[in-house]
Amino acid sequence: MTTDTSISSLINLEYIPYISGNGQLPEQFQGKIGVYAIFNQEKVLQFVGYSRDVYISLKQHLVRQPQNCYWVKIATIERPNRTVLENLEKSWIAENGSVPLGNGDDKEKWTQPIDAKAIMTPEEKANYENPIHDEITQIKIIKNVARRVEAEILAAIEARGLQMQIRFNPKLKEEGLLDLK
Repeated sequence: MTTDTSISSLINLEYIPYISGNGQLPEQFQGKIGVYAIFNQEKVLQFVGYSRDVYISLKQHLVRQPQNCYWVKIATIERPNRTVLENLEKSWIAENGSVPLGNGDDKEKWTQPIDAKAIMTPEEKANYENPIHDEITQIKIIKNVARRVEAEILAAIEARGLQMQIRFNPKLKEEGLLDLK
């Protein structure tokens, strides 16, 4: 971690475990403005982003991409400055030598709510598309799909040792979307 914006080299920053030994995300970044780089288990860069609250963003990414969030490198700044943050993000991507999937083809998977409709089982899809179902029945079906996906995500991150409460926005489930509250 650094607060000096002139130190922009990704390679000089230390790897921080995404989930600590006591099952928490890096709490020292709550409310901190900064740029972060997320790495998979093999320390291959997956995504570079910036945020007004790095901690909340890390939590969001963990839920969206639990299989790709094992290590993180972070540089914080004191005052919000989009230009500084964007330049640091671009610099880290350039330093990597290639655009990480999370900043390229898979960007939506990292930055948008999870669309449970896109991962319906064939049975769920057939039930949802059944012409005899009215809109209320379809909402119930999609809500149940969202609950199933939510349970799978929670099981995956709990298996990784996460000990914190994760709450999804209940209103979005009716649309088949999962995002943190």
